[in-house]
Amino acid sequence: MKTINITDTVSIKENSRFALLAGPCAIESEEMTIEVASELKNICSRLEIPFIFKSSFDKANRTSVTSPRGVGMERGLQILQKVKEKLNVPIVTDVHESWQCPIVAEVADILQIPAFLCRQTDLLVAAAETGRVINVKKGQFLAPWDMFNVVEKLRSTGNDRIMVCERGSSFGYNNLVVDMTGLIEMRQFGVPVVFDATHSVQKPGGKGSITGGNREMVPHLMRAALAVGVDAIFAEVHPDPDKAFSDAANQLKLSEIENILQRAIEIDNIIKSNK
Repeated sequence: MKTINITDTVSIKENSRFALLAGPCAIESEEMTIEVASELKNICSRLEIPFIFKSSFDKANRTSVTSPRGVGMERGLQILQKVKEKLNVPIVTDVHESWQCPIVAEVADILQIPAFLCRQTDLLVAAAETGRVINVKKGQFLAPWDMFNVVEKLRSTGNDRIMVCERGSSFGYNNLVVDMTGLIEMRQFGVPVVFDATHSVQKPGGKGSITGGNREMVPHLMRAALAVGVDAIFAEVHPDPDKAFSDAANQLKLSEIENILQRAIEIDNIIKSNK
């Protein structure tokens, strides 16, 4: 697997401690964003976990037209830049349209492609052409091996700083399931594999006008993915998830994340010490 250097101090390497991409699903305010980023950085420092802060300036894929989407790109990037400068942490955030990529790349160290957009050739190429690391989520509708074509689209630009992310597959209506063998399948691409622990417990549209989920299952799936062998964990974390703009049912509580990560490390250490 190729080592991905996110910054001079944060890398994702094979057989090393998993990296954590984490933060609130959506940027809700500058104060809350910095609060969560600061606490997550402190936790990851104590646990020696490479940390990349994640939050979205726009949640373009909402169940209802009335659902809040975030603070918008201009304000969102200003807040992410403050997080980056104040805390000296790398940033990952979503892009939804090709024109956004060069603008977002001025702030973000990793551009993330949402699952529903993972086959959009123009978006993939525009993101990769920025030279930033690309984290592309596997569509809920794709087989793991079909992600090879997605990776090749990104590589066609000459950018091989690529990560692929599992976030569950559609299993009937309003339900997702995680096929752990898919993590092994995608490892064959020679790029780091990320497991999205919180979106994998979503129940899309499961509450009518909003998405449901089951955050109680997140720690179990996280440990299962680490037992199979992944290079990074993606998790959305919020001080009060039930009041969050989006993904209220599956975001983890900030007050509980350190204990969850401590148990995850135990599995990660066992697996990687045997390689």
